Amino acid sequence: MQEFTKFPTKTGRRSLSRSISQSSTDSYSSAASYTDSSDDEVSPREKQQTNSKGSSNFCVKNIKQAEFGRREIEIAEQDMSALISLRKRAQGEKPLAGAKIVGCTHITAQTAVLIETLCALGAQCRWSACNIYSTQNEVAAALAEAGVAVFAWKGESEDDFWWCIDRCVNMDGWQANMILDDGGDLTHWVYKKYPNVFKKIRGIVEESVTGVHRLYQLSKAGKLCVPAMNVNDSVTKQKFDNLYCCRESILDGLKRTTDVMFGGKQVVVCGYGEVGKGCCAALKALGAIVYITEIDPICALQACMDGFRVVKLNEVIRQVDVVITCTGNKNVVTREHLDRMKNSCIVCNMGHSNTEIDVTSLRTPELTWERVRSQVDHVIWPDGKRVVLLAEGRLLNLSCSTVPTFVLSITATTQALALIELYNAPEGRYKQDVYLLPKKMGETSPRESRILKEIFFKITFIFFLFLSS
Repeated sequence: MQEFTKFPTKTGRRSLSRSISQSSTDSYSSAASYTDSSDDEVSPREKQQTNSKGSSNFCVKNIKQAEFGRREIEIAEQDMSALISLRKRAQGEKPLAGAKIVGCTHITAQTAVLIETLCALGAQCRWSACNIYSTQNEVAAALAEAGVAVFAWKGESEDDFWWCIDRCVNMDGWQANMILDDGGDLTHWVYKKYPNVFKKIRGIVEESVTGVHRLYQLSKAGKLCVPAMNVNDSVTKQKFDNLYCCRESILDGLKRTTDVMFGGKQVVVCGYGEVGKGCCAALKALGAIVYITEIDPICALQACMDGFRVVKLNEVIRQVDVVITCTGNKNVVTREHLDRMKNSCIVCNMGHSNTEIDVTSLRTPELTWERVRSQVDHVIWPDGKRVVLLAEGRLLNLSCSTVPTFVLSITATTQALALIELYNAPEGRYKQDVYLLPKKMGETSPRESRILKEIFFKITFIFFLFLSS
């Protein structure tokens, strides 16, 4: 109290609290990325920063956090044996030599291990974030210090988001020939704004259901002029990342933001794919009463046989305490649903896209937005009813908490092998279409099946190495 009385002004107190927090912890834990740093009013776009080698080919929150980010990456490497195994086995051959990869994913410690693996295999990388809230600032700084052209920081505006993507693609003397995307925003940007670059891309690797849908739309319209690999539907993504990652991270995100107790709470989960299955398993284990909405008859039957009640959202929207979307679709929860929710209902999204919840309809004069804590908003109706909206409808686990490193190693290895395959494939092996990894092998020709099986066996081999290490 005596220290605080020396700084009676608001600015003084804020500066003191910041200096105390930095001096009392000699490092940045991963939690540092999940706190609001909005007290720094200077946008990274307005800063002139250089790394220790004198390069300024990046834009991050604070390059001085690089040392702490390096520690985060080293911790992640300990639980990503599959990817490290691939790096050690292939770095002598340099299978990605000459590859110029432009990426748009969540920038976390786990993604950093993937990026550095791609660089070790010979690739040049430029990277941006696919979510404005999921970037770990210290990890982005560590990548920039290592020489990766990274343009991302936590809390970007929509304008910042597209600016960062454009800076990755638009650089004199450098032209991308591979795309690694999560959600399809980067692919869409290159297709729309840089069509000449898009035509020269040798392959696209996409890992999210939202991005895959967008690729299929391009393909159906005859506008996809490069081969693309659908990683989302691979066995190694669906059966591990989507299921087990979400099973553990859904509770982490909800607990950190709301401190809610789940025993006895009524929860509706929209979608019973692998993500929905993982979320429901975790919620059920804590004693929540779980309802499912699902349009696919097979998934709906699975939900029923797993002991959940399958309903229409309109039937339960007035009584549930938590609404979670897991579909990757748009307008799953509409303004009409939001108007009918009970007071203090928690609304969040576990799908990639931020359009599952119609957040745009809530930004009207009659509704009041009240920031409670980082990534937690109260949206207040004229009669006093309030809805608790998490991460403004964006991906909950990566925006508000963290995800298990173990399963991400499997997905990252799959992505790396897909990039290697597309980049090194002889001309004519892949047509201008979206290719499925072995989950749906029956939909490919015998020749394509053989090629994709080879990729799958490589993934499986690396995975078994991972388990035995």
